[in-house]
Amino acid sequence: MDRRAIHISVGLIICTLIASVTWAWVRLHRSTTIDVRGSAKRRISSDLVQWAAVVGARDNTRVGAYTTLAKDVERTRQFLESQGVPAEQIRISSADVQELVREETLQEGSKLIQKQVFDGWHAQQRIEITSTDVPRIERLAREATQLLEKGITITSESPRYHYTKVSDLKIEMLAEASRDARLRAERMLEAAGGRATVGRVEGISTGVININAANSTETSWEGNYDTSSFEKDLITTVRVLFEVNN
Repeated sequence: MDRRAIHISVGLIICTLIASVTWAWVRLHRSTTIDVRGSAKRRISSDLVQWAAVVGARDNTRVGAYTTLAKDVERTRQFLESQGVPAEQIRISSADVQELVREETLQEGSKLIQKQVFDGWHAQQRIEITSTDVPRIERLAREATQLLEKGITITSESPRYHYTKVSDLKIEMLAEASRDARLRAERMLEAAGGRATVGRVEGISTGVININAANSTETSWEGNYDTSSFEKDLITTVRVLFEVNN
């Protein structure tokens, strides 16, 4: 074998060794990660309630409908204050007065003609209460029908329940969800066998907060905000990317 061929052979051997060593280093030092979702759930009780009712009145004249409405709204306000609701918690909207018409079908010869007929005036006002005294307002919402017995036309709406400390609780729950994510990652690696351990955090992102009725499993990408239930479940999630130490 001539000198040139020997040099080529030695070069090929060296290149092969370099490639092998490089591949082994990459394989042993390749960054491995695990992507885990963590969650936290907390049962909360509403500390603020909103309740509304609509008082209505009807008369053949616009002035008559408005006059009756004003009298009944004042009687309703007095009833609410007598039940312990502070005046500053009662909000009364402006009056809405509308002309009423009904359709009648008249027969003229062999033809049927539909005609709109004046049917009086209807006036209404919305009364809304916002309070931290949840039990009192719940009771009022049930007992508002007493006003019907006094000749007041009133329609009671369902109370809307809120929790005002969500922002403070969110910080605690995000930390709890992050701990849950690490615990899940550790258990997954343990179950998979081997000596791999959870390392540093490579990335983290928070999900939306879902405020559901108690025991509800409903979720939404935009986040739920239930106002129909006094007791709620606050659920938050995080997504964490951990480095895996081999």
